[in-house]
Amino acid sequence: MKKVIMTGNEAIARGAYEAGCHVASAYPGTPSTEILENFAKYEGVYAEWAPNEKVGLEVSSGASIGGARALCTMKHVGLNVAADPLFTMAYEGVNGGLVVVTADDPGMHSSQNEQDNRYYAPHAKVALVEPSDSQECIDYMKEAYEISEKYDTVVLFRVTTRVCHSKSIVELNDRKDVEVKPYEKNVKKYIMTPANSKAKHYEVEERLEKLRQYSNNCKLNRIEMGDTKIGIITNGVSYQYCKEVFGDSASYLKIGFSYPLPDEMIKDFAAKVDKLYVIEENDPYIETVVKALGIKCTGKEIIPICEELNPTIIRKAILKEEPVIKYHSDVRPPSRPPVLCPGCPHRGIFYAVSKYKDVISTSDIGCYTLGMNPPLNVGDTVICMGASISGGIGIERASIVAKREGKKVFAFIGDSTFFHSGVTGLINSVYNNTPIVTVILDNRITGMTGHQENPGTGKTLQNKPAPMVDIEALAISCGIRKENIRVVDPYKLEETEKAVKEAHESTEPFVIITKQPCALIKEVAKRRAKLSCKVNEEKCKKCKMCLKTGCPALKMQNGVVSIDESMCNGCELCKQVCPFEAIEKVGE
Repeated sequence: MKKVIMTGNEAIARGAYEAGCHVASAYPGTPSTEILENFAKYEGVYAEWAPNEKVGLEVSSGASIGGARALCTMKHVGLNVAADPLFTMAYEGVNGGLVVVTADDPGMHSSQNEQDNRYYAPHAKVALVEPSDSQECIDYMKEAYEISEKYDTVVLFRVTTRVCHSKSIVELNDRKDVEVKPYEKNVKKYIMTPANSKAKHYEVEERLEKLRQYSNNCKLNRIEMGDTKIGIITNGVSYQYCKEVFGDSASYLKIGFSYPLPDEMIKDFAAKVDKLYVIEENDPYIETVVKALGIKCTGKEIIPICEELNPTIIRKAILKEEPVIKYHSDVRPPSRPPVLCPGCPHRGIFYAVSKYKDVISTSDIGCYTLGMNPPLNVGDTVICMGASISGGIGIERASIVAKREGKKVFAFIGDSTFFHSGVTGLINSVYNNTPIVTVILDNRITGMTGHQENPGTGKTLQNKPAPMVDIEALAISCGIRKENIRVVDPYKLEETEKAVKEAHESTEPFVIITKQPCALIKEVAKRRAKLSCKVNEEKCKKCKMCLKTGCPALKMQNGVVSIDESMCNGCELCKQVCPFEAIEKVGE
């Protein structure tokens, strides 16, 4: 038995491996991404990046029906995309165990909302498991597969950013040898026509009662008795915070299996303590059930509903103790909002579009969202994956209905996001003849989540060669006329500006595809390592035109414009923008 230190994500992958999981499919999304990346490294398993979370869960569902233990992982908003198969698989049940990881993001470190996905479990009527550290990620994952197969249910495995990325000591064990179960045709179980699903709903309700009994007697829920003046019902990483604040000076009901909640355990625990608190991040999921049982408790009256918890917040809320500041510094760190990287290929197209003041630019989820920042200011909306195109169509249609003239919609979307859920929006623009401009930013990688492969990169998750989806051919097959497509190198400003001008003047659906790999891809960074630009101070007129590109490698200090050579990768956009030829290329 070997002990190592693992993040929660590494431990989830290890737990799935030790549990005998055979097939895993996912779409990358922080804070869940590293689960599949680590699972893919193990021998004897199959792991893939799917185009989106819905496809990922459908692949995993099919594998489960086929008899294999299967895993699907995603960030919290990804479960919205995968909700359709989740709700139906709740009725169908499983053959091989099926575990779906939802990685929630309290505090919205890298997300557009703070939804609490625990509510998906009662809504879909599936079991819900929540670990609080890396060891529990392993242990609970193995238990989740046993629950799934014993109770014929999908198991939702909910973690949060702090659990995903924190590290703790774990014990490694050998992989369980789990045979793939035989597949047997069963129309009543696996074909959800109304007649079959009506019968299955009764089975689902019977299953939930069995799961409720399990919840009250399982090892994932436990009572830890200490001082009985304070009793705390808690879950996930909040349990760790509570233990840090109260230690043995409180008693705990730690919830690890949280749907159905252990109603009898809750009643028993509440009767043993003088004052009961429910401490959980975000929504009052547990608290609402406790109060519905007629039990008096204190929760969101004093525990904030927004953002992450921490020991200081809990200590102040319950013990009324202010944090003790042990040291003080007058130095304040500068604000560092996220920006497009130096040499980012997206900057050229954004700069070209920024010249048009009559453009409404709908953006999407990815690095290119950062085009919204000054001085580029290219970005009016961000909703969800793929919504730049379909949302842009809506804005254009609203303008047509209102007879607002003089505005042109440019919808920006990355290659991976286009494959994820942008294709249908493009089809809609063709089908309904909506004259928006779709800009597909092909940087040959899934960038913001950490450089994962996608259908356009030519490699799979397990580093095997794969066909590269041709975005231009795909756009043509969607119905975009070839004469309304421009493929440009965004490092070449003249051809990029020409394409933007033609798109701006078009009265039909139009597509611009920018093709230049992400500047941070290792091979690209190595190839461009000796390239940079520098300012010739004798020629520089300090007009600040170069600064309008928004490149962080450029700066003006004491009235002098300079380029940080250590940041610059020689993309030459600033050189092309400079009207006085004061910027020169260095290196070859």
